[in-house]
Amino acid sequence: MSDKPGLLLVGELPEWDVAALEQDFHLFHYWRAADKAAMLADARDSTVAIVTKGEIGADAALMDALPLTKIIACYGVGVDAIDLDAARARGIPVTNTPDVLTEEVADFAILLMLGAARRVRHGDAWVRSGDWARLGPMPLNTRVSGKRLGIVGLGRIGSAIARRAEGFGMPISYSARARKEGVAHDWYPTPAAMAPHVDVFCIAAAGGAGTRGLVDRAAIEALNPGVIFVNVSRGTVVDEAALLDALRAGRIGAAGLDVFLNEPNIDPEFLTFPNVLLQPHAASGSFETRKDMGRLMRDNVAAAMAGRPLPTRIA
Repeated sequence: MSDKPGLLLVGELPEWDVAALEQDFHLFHYWRAADKAAMLADARDSTVAIVTKGEIGADAALMDALPLTKIIACYGVGVDAIDLDAARARGIPVTNTPDVLTEEVADFAILLMLGAARRVRHGDAWVRSGDWARLGPMPLNTRVSGKRLGIVGLGRIGSAIARRAEGFGMPISYSARARKEGVAHDWYPTPAAMAPHVDVFCIAAAGGAGTRGLVDRAAIEALNPGVIFVNVSRGTVVDEAALLDALRAGRIGAAGLDVFLNEPNIDPEFLTFPNVLLQPHAASGSFETRKDMGRLMRDNVAAAMAGRPLPTRIA
């Protein structure tokens, strides 16, 4: 048995983070363990930290299996899959990695808007297949510049999307529980109230129980025909059945989706729509941002081990 304290990796991390953590901890790679119960039994008496990812989380049973845990550090912003009440009850602080991925995700939201509206995937295939030479120009698509943008959730990421959209001359609205002080954009109390007033509908709300089904059937049915629909939030924020109904009926002109229910085993019907641009929950997936996320995650773990204030504690 290693003389280093244990650290449980709930999900896979980049090799540079694994190498850095191995300097100070004996790592238990829970995500690849064939017998997870046996691993938890082995880790029980030495593990002092849990590192997880937003889409995987940590439940009360995992916390109880590792009673020496001093921190649950989330590699990502979303903590909706972490049982925060259970962590508080057990006195385990929880941290995440905000800010370092804000700009990257906002960039990706704009990419999805443009890529979906301009049918970039279709255009690439038009060239590669020889259709350009054989059939001539591909069918026309639609622009993004000047269209009315509605953002669900004007937090860090939503605000960064809005800043970028201003450069495209897009009038901006947002929906949130309350009007944001000092924000001049039009405010609507619900996504359903905002939906009829926009041409591009972009979801950037945080995940979790409080936003589950926030973009409900009423909101989706209130969207204008031909709307461009973008989601860089969480699949749980959207009534996915209603979204599929709208796509099936042709009421959504184009969609750019980075998140889904049941990732990575998404509903296969999404694969059938030629006007939908699909991405594998990769909005923050650049080398630069992932290294910044890992660094902040490790800083939180190091602070917990040293008894220092945690840089980005959320619970």
